[in-house]
Amino acid sequence: MKVFMLGWEFPPFISGGLGTACYGLTKALSSQGTEITFVLPTGNDAGCDFMEILAAQGYLLPGEFKNIRFRTIKSALKPYMPASVKVGSLSRTQVGASAWQFSQLAQQQHYGTNIFEEVHKFEENATDIASTEDFDVIHAHDWMTYPAAISVAKLSGKPVIVHVHSTEFDRSGENINQEIYDIERYGMHNADKIIAVSNYTKNIVINRYGISPEKVDVVYNGVEDNGTRRELADKRDKVVLFLGRITFQKGPDYFIAAAKKVLEKMSNVKFVMAGDGDMTRRMIEYAAYLGIGHKVFFTKFLRGANVNRIYQMADLFVMPSVSEPFGIAALEAMKNNVPILISKQSGVAETLQNALKVDFWDVTQMANKIAAVLKHSPLRTMLSENGFYEAGSFKWESSAAKVNKIYKQVLACA
Repeated sequence: MKVFMLGWEFPPFISGGLGTACYGLTKALSSQGTEITFVLPTGNDAGCDFMEILAAQGYLLPGEFKNIRFRTIKSALKPYMPASVKVGSLSRTQVGASAWQFSQLAQQQHYGTNIFEEVHKFEENATDIASTEDFDVIHAHDWMTYPAAISVAKLSGKPVIVHVHSTEFDRSGENINQEIYDIERYGMHNADKIIAVSNYTKNIVINRYGISPEKVDVVYNGVEDNGTRRELADKRDKVVLFLGRITFQKGPDYFIAAAKKVLEKMSNVKFVMAGDGDMTRRMIEYAAYLGIGHKVFFTKFLRGANVNRIYQMADLFVMPSVSEPFGIAALEAMKNNVPILISKQSGVAETLQNALKVDFWDVTQMANKIAAVLKHSPLRTMLSENGFYEAGSFKWESSAAKVNKIYKQVLACA
């Protein structure tokens, strides 16, 4: 099986879960004998010994890497802008708004001003590359690669699969960017098959994009086995961790609001926000306004060993996402023996048993559950130990086997 795969990020250059998912899935697919040509918008400095990585343009980077050829185009095909790119800050009145009002105020344009130009450029160059490649099926990750996938399908006559890791409704709530929605809908309707990362996402694809249920298959993400499991320690000062993009979708304002309520009951707690995004500055201001700025720590974006290090420090991981298609970070926390509290509005919530769950908007309940875990070591031990073993059942090899089965199905119907 030869796959022409399209994506916009790959480790170590990642801004969210997509790059992590692409790495885990392609590695597992490769181990099962699938050959992958991965088209990326920019050169990737990461050495990778199981696949060939091509970027969407025609010259070879200097230097040799094991089993990899690099081609590149200077492209800004990245949807999430760092906090430094965003302009302005909230007024004191806005900062003092309720968590829900604050989320509505904080929604901003996530994308660069020329994102659609970059999407078109990627489409043109990916189509040029495809004309020189031999492959059986096209596999596209997320909306920015859908136009390229459909153009390649028209050129080659090969079947196309779109992999939905997130939708515009996840990222923006009801205030969607119509042009992005139209691209997502175009890709889904012209695909031969759609892979959704959860039933939560499958339902959005069906109900919001008018897709037949029979066209959508669910393949859960996996988690890398990092081989580390810490010994639990009942230390005096507790650490509650948020790790993810600090943007509307991830619910950082609900985390801060819950932190305020916890600190009204307990003083020996620190809250860590690991990540970056368009709401970072506003969350710093929000914590200061609530009088808990000295208890909330911002690390900015973390990579590699620093991610495991921050998990190892945590007594509880909280994922308060407003809309989370899956939630790989929750599995990573569990693999690091950290108990988790996740929003019911997440894909991973539909399958996990050893996790506390709460509606993202219910800040009081969120705070109560945070306090319960921190105060009661037997609860913390039960969640961490059972969670560690449950997370072990989410293997990329299982995900890859399902994806390979889908490849064979679409080829049989082509």
